[in-house]
Amino acid sequence: MSKKSKNFLRGIKDTIPLMIPVVPFGIIFGVLAIDLGLTPLTTIAMSVIIFGGASQIIFLQLFSAGASSLIILSSVGAVNSRHLLYGTVLSEHLSDLKLTWKIIVSYFLVDQAFAVSNDYFKKNKKDKDKHFHLIGGGLNCWMIWQITTIIGIFLGSIIPEKLGLTFAIPLTFLALLVNDFRKLINVITIFVSGSIATLGYQIIPFKAYVIVAAIFGLCVAFILTSFIKKKNYE
Repeated sequence: MSKKSKNFLRGIKDTIPLMIPVVPFGIIFGVLAIDLGLTPLTTIAMSVIIFGGASQIIFLQLFSAGASSLIILSSVGAVNSRHLLYGTVLSEHLSDLKLTWKIIVSYFLVDQAFAVSNDYFKKNKKDKDKHFHLIGGGLNCWMIWQITTIIGIFLGSIIPEKLGLTFAIPLTFLALLVNDFRKLINVITIFVSGSIATLGYQIIPFKAYVIVAAIFGLCVAFILTSFIKKKNYE
């Protein structure tokens, strides 16, 4: 088996545990889309083209509330702005790729794939085919998301509301943070950015609380990291 195939399969394997909360998340989207009047074809097309769980849910909420196109686009863009950070972090490892591969990788750069591939890239910096790990993980997420969207479309009407599947939305992102709770710096950064996002949800205009929280989190992480390095050199 070639190195490319091994990396690809490893990416699929590494993302499997993170797919558990994605299943009800995808079903929720399918159910909501049909309930709001979207056709099955439009719903599936949205999952294929946008391929972003949280942004798709927000799109449906704003669309159903009669929000203007400008508000919908800006809100979805703000939520997806975290991918700018993902791309910046991974650019260090993927800068040598051709443009075609960068486009393919960027499409599959979802939260779960980033979480596992970023660690893998750090441990395999000299591997020229390491990007196949992210493609494998991203494709695994893509398949699960499309399948669960279809399940939500056709089986949503028979799923009891009392199951409370909405818990899957925050659970999906909490699952990505489990490993980060092992370091104090990470815990402080998560607490600060999470607090700002929560407090700014109703205060910060244009749904930009995600961007503001991320910037504050990065600043805190930079300050703490610099302080620790300085202490180590003394």
